[in-house]
Amino acid sequence: MTTLEDRLAYAERVATVWAARYRVAPVTGRIAGYLYVCDPPAQTIDELAAALQASRTAIVAGVQLLESRGLVRRQRAAGERADRVGIVFDETRGFDPAPYREAAELASAGLALVGDGGVEQRELLARTASLNAYLAARLPELLEEWRHTQEEWA
Repeated sequence: MTTLEDRLAYAERVATVWAARYRVAPVTGRIAGYLYVCDPPAQTIDELAAALQASRTAIVAGVQLLESRGLVRRQRAAGERADRVGIVFDETRGFDPAPYREAAELASAGLALVGDGGVEQRELLARTASLNAYLAARLPELLEEWRHTQEEWA
């Protein structure tokens, strides 16, 4: 049986990773981590504050950040007086090829500026353009491959 302590330990692990990788406040990572494993799966601000032993202000700020990035959603059930916050699953998150396409185009434009000079700069820009163009092309294919694997589980 999973205990609150187990869930809080998981939330702390998520907070550590998110603080380092995404440069968010640890409380924001704790909120996300806790929402992935809490019961019920959607919590009020007050419930999050109590479970995570954080101020209501810190929880609201973390939820607002997560909400602005499309990672959580607030919903209110009929008859309830407070919103509940829950994780949003978006299978396309991280698969948008546009930033990679843009990075490839910028690197290609840099190549044009460098011209025949600067061997190191040309190599760096060419590899950057190549990798980003590859990722832009492959990400939609990878998403479709993943979707196919999900159909196998259904």
